[in-house]
Amino acid sequence: MERSWVIKNGRVVDPANKVDQQCDIIVQDGVISTGDEIGADDLPVIDAAGCLVVPGLIDMHTHLREPGQEYKEDITSGTLAAASGGFTAVACMPNTCPVNDNSAVCAMILEKARSAAARVYPVGAISKGSEGKQLAEYGELRAAGAVAVSDDGLPVTDSQLMRRALEYASDFDLAVIAHCEDPALSTGVMNEGEMSTQLGLKGIPNAAESVMVYREIALAEFTGKKVHIAHVSTAMSVDLIRQAKTRGVRVTAETAPHYFTLTDEAVSGYITNAKMNPPLRTGEDRAAVIRGLQDGTLDAIATDHAPHSILEKEMEFDVAAFGIIGLETAVPLTLTLLHQGVIDASRMVELLAVNPARILGVEGGSLAPGAAADITIIDPKLEFSYSVDQVVSKSRNSPFLDWTLTGRSMLTMVDGAVQFSRFI
Repeated sequence: MERSWVIKNGRVVDPANKVDQQCDIIVQDGVISTGDEIGADDLPVIDAAGCLVVPGLIDMHTHLREPGQEYKEDITSGTLAAASGGFTAVACMPNTCPVNDNSAVCAMILEKARSAAARVYPVGAISKGSEGKQLAEYGELRAAGAVAVSDDGLPVTDSQLMRRALEYASDFDLAVIAHCEDPALSTGVMNEGEMSTQLGLKGIPNAAESVMVYREIALAEFTGKKVHIAHVSTAMSVDLIRQAKTRGVRVTAETAPHYFTLTDEAVSGYITNAKMNPPLRTGEDRAAVIRGLQDGTLDAIATDHAPHSILEKEMEFDVAAFGIIGLETAVPLTLTLLHQGVIDASRMVELLAVNPARILGVEGGSLAPGAAADITIIDPKLEFSYSVDQVVSKSRNSPFLDWTLTGRSMLTMVDGAVQFSRFI
């Protein structure tokens, strides 16, 4: 497979190196070059005219479903969906069957990922079996290739266990990704508010998330350790994180495109493809999430790609599964913020590449000479209809089906090898 190229005529946006200009990028043998090497003029050309050329995007919150639920997604299909959406790497959550709480599962994931279309970074479980009772063996997970720990999908309700997780994970340089949810409050199926009342559905109040965000911040402040808050959806959570950062607490946070694009009105008509956890919130919450992305309170945009088959989605709203796919729509939905003037191109790259790499402690987020050629090329103005026949994931559970979207990933390159392209 060809691993040497000249990418011409594109607008290179590389905030890690303070670059935002039209220039060429030369890739030789999978590495970004200075352009001084002999023979560069003879390399095959990728014409990126009218496009953004950016460091490969990194999704720090993906559910690949393998092992155990391959009928929904597997490592091969999930990474192909990632590459089609512009992601050169994904961090896969541990709520598999069995749970990724040991070296054997972690090693299996990495072995299956050797021929994948994107890099795969396993996230191990915080607790054994994600049961919230006993810490997993972080040294074993780290040695096997895990980059972080999380019980995502399930909150760690035991505060002492969470404290120990922050302390123990720090010893092995593992990020701790917190799923913030109070299960005693989170007994509904959508956001608690006017819409849930109209639909007659049991609601989940904002406080179900925010009280646990406060706890994680308090534990991080007390221990002096890092914590990363997953899928932030409420205005109160954003405010808590903003205040914590001003005090110097070592907290980072992500949100997902659906939280800055949709509100709980998307559930109207009992649309199960708009059912997720945390649930879609109000317009005020959506506006607060957007402000958090704009002012730096929120560090990353992650997809929380959660594939489900029609077996779990085409049923009564109360019993349908939580979650939506997101790898293929994250770029156009984020570009909406750019087109609206909320963020600029450099900030977009920080949210989707630079900061995820930093938080997870993995390579990427830079187009500096000598770096691995993980590159995404995006046409920010291309309009397309996101129809069922275009979905690359095994699953189709997206609230954005049949939307007309603006902006799309055109090419995804990993180690210099083109893994997905719409124009060559």
